Amino acid sequence: MKAWPVQDAKAHFSQLLQASLTEGPQLVTKHGKDAAVLVPVKEWRRLTANAQPGFKALLLDPEGRADLRIPERGRLRRRAPQHAG
Repeated sequence: MKAWPVQDAKAHFSQLLQASLTEGPQLVTKHGKDAAVLVPVKEWRRLTANAQPGFKALLLDPEGRADLRIPERGRLRRRAPQHAG
């Protein structure tokens, strides 16, 4: 992935866009630190379609999430606590 300083990204946006379409994601840096990534919309849609909300987002969501896939619980029992001594 090629890194573009923000000044170059602004000055050569059409080249940045073309590079993202032909070469893949392009990194934009600001003051030498990673700031953003330009990805083709097809890749963005694939990434967002596969994303699942995090635990915090689920807890803070004002609406319930009845469509969550909850894995089936195992059939194993817990081990009995071992007594020291």
